[in-house]
Amino acid sequence: MKTVLITGGSKGIGLGIAKVLLNAGMKVAITGRNIETVNQSINLLKSEGFNEVLGIQSDVRNLKDEENAIQKTIEQFGALDVLVANAGIGNFAPIDEMTSKEWNDVIDINLTGVFNSTKAAIPELKKSEGYLITIASLAGTNFFAKGTAYNASKFGLVGFTQAAMLDLRPYNIKVSTIMPGSVASYFNNHEPNVNDGWKIQPEDIGKLVLDLLNMNPRTLPSKIEVRPTRPDLK
Repeated sequence: MKTVLITGGSKGIGLGIAKVLLNAGMKVAITGRNIETVNQSINLLKSEGFNEVLGIQSDVRNLKDEENAIQKTIEQFGALDVLVANAGIGNFAPIDEMTSKEWNDVIDINLTGVFNSTKAAIPELKKSEGYLITIASLAGTNFFAKGTAYNASKFGLVGFTQAAMLDLRPYNIKVSTIMPGSVASYFNNHEPNVNDGWKIQPEDIGKLVLDLLNMNPRTLPSKIEVRPTRPDLK
């Protein structure tokens, strides 16, 4: 059974993916910057009957943290088959108002953070002939006002993932990027509520990840756009 590491897995899309994969019988490690939030999510998952789960404090901006997360996953589960690079943030402001810190935080987490996670995981993914899945966004192909940092990070992430796919497929490592539209999550301090029913749900992305992992090895959906069916219902 596969072992999966999900960055930013303590809430939102990451936690939704974790639940679906655990329900499918996989072993899952989740990371997050805030250990209290990570532990709360681990306790929640265990209360729902999932025991093959591990929580790790890690900041994707720090390569050493990501290397440590990989090592702890190997120590706990013995292998790493899948990395889901999900951690991300959003700072939105007109370019003339955006601060250097806001810019750097978005680029460092959404783009450099994925490099760090991937770099740390590659040796183990080579051993397992595993899978790298990045969670990008439709903002990686559709630009919008106040989106300079976020657009730059997600456009970059889509390009990074597609180039990494070409680099890694000689090792039988599959690489895909998922580009969701509006998701009912805590992203950008949003509180999910009953009015979010029109949005993509985190478990929908989890099911998509599961479908990718169950795909015949000969077939690779390398870039997947996913959006709400009826945004006009909001």
